[in-house]
Amino acid sequence: MTHRDNAGSVGSLKFVTFLVALSPVLLLLGARVQLQDNGYDGILIAINPQVPENQNLITNIKEMITEASFYLFNATKRRVFFRNIQILIPATWNANNYSKVKQESYEKADVIVTNWNGVQGDDPYTLQYRGCGKEGRYIHFTPNFLLNDDLIAGYGSRGRVFVHEWAHLRWGVFDEYNNDKPFYINGQNQIKVTRCSSDITGIFVCEKGPCPQENCIISKLFKEGCVFIYNSTQNATASIMFMQSLSSVVEFCNASTHNQEAPNLQNQICSLRSAWDVMADSADFKGSLPWKGSELPPPPTFTVTQAGDKVVCLVLDVSSKMAEADRLLRLQQAAEFYLMQIVEIHSFVGIVNFDGKGEIRAQLHQINSDDDRKLLVSYLPTTVSAEAETSICSGLKKGFEVVEKLNGKTYGSVMILVTSGGDEHIGNCLLTVLSSGSTVHSIVLGSSAVGNLEELSHVTGGLKFYVPDKSNSNSMIDAFSRISSGTGDLFQQSIQLESMGENVSPYHQLKNTVTVDNSVGNNTIFLVMWQTSGPPEIVLLDPTGRKYYMNNFIINVAFRTASLLIPGTAKPGHWIYTLNNTHHSPQALKVTVASRASSSTVPPATVEAFVERDSTYFPHPVIIYANVKRGFYPILNATVTAMVEPEIGDPVMLKLSDDGAGADVIKNDGIYSRYFFSFAVNGRYSLKVHVNHSPSVSAVAHSVPGSHAMYVPGYIANGNIQMNAPRKSVRRSEEEQKWGFSRVSSGGSFSVVGVPTGPHPDVFPPCKIVDLKAVKMEEEVTLSWTAPGEDFDQGQATSYEIRMSNNLQSIQDDFNNAILVNMSKLKPQQAGTREMFTFLPKLFLNGLEPDGETQESHRIYVAMRAVDKNSLKSAVSNVAQVSLFISPNSAPVLGRDSLIMKGVLIAISLIGIICLIIVTAHYTLNRKKRADKKENGTKLL
Repeated sequence: MTHRDNAGSVGSLKFVTFLVALSPVLLLLGARVQLQDNGYDGILIAINPQVPENQNLITNIKEMITEASFYLFNATKRRVFFRNIQILIPATWNANNYSKVKQESYEKADVIVTNWNGVQGDDPYTLQYRGCGKEGRYIHFTPNFLLNDDLIAGYGSRGRVFVHEWAHLRWGVFDEYNNDKPFYINGQNQIKVTRCSSDITGIFVCEKGPCPQENCIISKLFKEGCVFIYNSTQNATASIMFMQSLSSVVEFCNASTHNQEAPNLQNQICSLRSAWDVMADSADFKGSLPWKGSELPPPPTFTVTQAGDKVVCLVLDVSSKMAEADRLLRLQQAAEFYLMQIVEIHSFVGIVNFDGKGEIRAQLHQINSDDDRKLLVSYLPTTVSAEAETSICSGLKKGFEVVEKLNGKTYGSVMILVTSGGDEHIGNCLLTVLSSGSTVHSIVLGSSAVGNLEELSHVTGGLKFYVPDKSNSNSMIDAFSRISSGTGDLFQQSIQLESMGENVSPYHQLKNTVTVDNSVGNNTIFLVMWQTSGPPEIVLLDPTGRKYYMNNFIINVAFRTASLLIPGTAKPGHWIYTLNNTHHSPQALKVTVASRASSSTVPPATVEAFVERDSTYFPHPVIIYANVKRGFYPILNATVTAMVEPEIGDPVMLKLSDDGAGADVIKNDGIYSRYFFSFAVNGRYSLKVHVNHSPSVSAVAHSVPGSHAMYVPGYIANGNIQMNAPRKSVRRSEEEQKWGFSRVSSGGSFSVVGVPTGPHPDVFPPCKIVDLKAVKMEEEVTLSWTAPGEDFDQGQATSYEIRMSNNLQSIQDDFNNAILVNMSKLKPQQAGTREMFTFLPKLFLNGLEPDGETQESHRIYVAMRAVDKNSLKSAVSNVAQVSLFISPNSAPVLGRDSLIMKGVLIAISLIGIICLIIVTAHYTLNRKKRADKKENGTKLL
């Protein structure tokens, strides 16, 4: 073990001991939603700055949560309720004696309230990007949903809708309806409506009123204009994940009421498990007993807070370690870019540096012009200290001192901490940092930083980044570019279009193309950085053919940067830059391009990169995500590439996918993902994502992803059809994207421990198959799925193992003893390839008895796993199901076309039989006549 490992272990142990001692404080100050004594605390509901001020929004939010709390309490059998809620009001609203924010921000909210950016539609939904039983990203409500009482008829009361969405967000259950597959054929070969529970009743309604089922389902297709309308009065009490609007629905589907046959996301993603079964496995349910006594819990309490002025302090390390590997130079370049481009107008910014002690370099200055930005740049540190010691606590305390001068408090402020991180005494100021109400974003340089440095960011809700000591790495600027105001106002935020760095040989060049699309173009800046004293030769070509040269750029000789701010709105199209290294030795050349939205009404395309968890232990993989969208609409068919930089070694490039396979749970939701497990060393890894989209392929999806609350078209009440107003469409007309677009985003950093030194055996199995489907075609069953890899979702597996059973519980709990299907002739293809396999199930089902159903209903369950060359096996896939061996008496309900065809065939058969009888009789009669004539002739002779 190295000296660093020893020191890090001792420091980490002391720090963990300190965290344990402070655990109650951490729960209150450093965490988000907490469940204590059956009540949820710390739920944050945030209103977007683009939403016009309306006090009724606050009133209706309070009423919604209050109703939801009691409804949830009863639906969970007295287990959980909502205790403390925070409502975050944007700074764009008038001050009204609201509390001041601490570490809350729009981007950290559990529930967001915002419009669809001009597109009509009010579906409440939850963004879910992980698997069954995993928490979602956020719940989204539109202001109109919260204000317009006319929508209650279609969605149900707002409190019930909130519980539906909360179950998505908190417990990772999915919708039990399916608008794309409104009916299915059940195990008895009967056509059924997709619902849960199946006890919920209703009738088919055509254009002119009630109609028989065969009028709506023709040749297994649902006729346009037909809907299934449910009775407003029901006896069924489940399920909230199907139709929360029904007054009788007061609970979630459990094992006895769950409809396993319905083709919905809950069955697909959760392998036919009921919502209640999934919830029962959650930490919330396992860690809490039902509420004692017979009384109801108290109603929720609400705290309304308002975002104030944006206050930022740069806390910069200038210890002697910053002289290593051009760390100070790269810090200067990135901080200059942040001050000149990233930080929003009207923000207050101060600057502090530290070594063994802290020093204030610039008190707070409000940014109202470029001159204010340039003034702040002049206060950036220019030299490093001779002192090797670093005291991060001293730097942070000076930062708090700076921001306190604005209004006497540090609440809501942001500290951007940049350090080489050799301080072992961070725990000394942890309580001060927590109680400050400030958010700490940490940027760690080099491999000598203590292992627990990022805990300051974790407990304050800040971002954390790692910058390797590589001259051609742009990680420092990428980190600063990711740090936004957190208000949720996309139209004010800087958007990174390009981030490129290479070591360029003498008299060679770095050349690339940047796409400026129609949605951006304001405040577009090209920043060029170099390593030695001699700048490169710069040529920039815009889409019209105009060239910009070195004399058009603003040069900062000390920081070795050249920047060009395009006046007005940059022309959309391809911008080509060329950097010629005219120096006599190799040097690192780097380029960053950023811009802002070109319109205040059309949201730009954005990418948010992140990982599932920020630390892992070998060999557990890290899942990398990139959410690519325009407004709230996912962008499809993009080329998304993750670059992962370790502390030592070359970066790893990884293509992310949105195909609903492997690490990606839901196809075409705009969230691209992939497993990362190429761990070279222990330590920190930096993540950056590049997105490119060609104009030749379809881009924006026509609907918003996520799990939506069901809008009911109408009800049957007292025998009368009562239709609701047609649901407003959330589809959008796609604008022509002539140029495509490019985006870059830092995904922060994560750490890995336990990586063995030297070669190690294969420990990575194929990934779980999550999209297995089964379709019955006459006597055969066809399975389809996406091929996993040799290692998770990379490479090519060696073989498959498919098993089936007529008992769901058996195949879920005892896969190894289910019936094995012979598929030795099927060899796995490359990961990501669509696979198909057809077999005759009757060859494997001799002697099987149906599972609690009639002899006409033989439902089988199929699951599979992949095996690699070292016999490592994937987790068992999702469970697919199919019905077999249908008796003649239980044929599916025939549509009118089928009945006509059947009648025609019967008539033709009857005519044929009659013709055959006539021909036979005619032949027999003629033969008899000939025989009689012959006999008569003989007699005459």
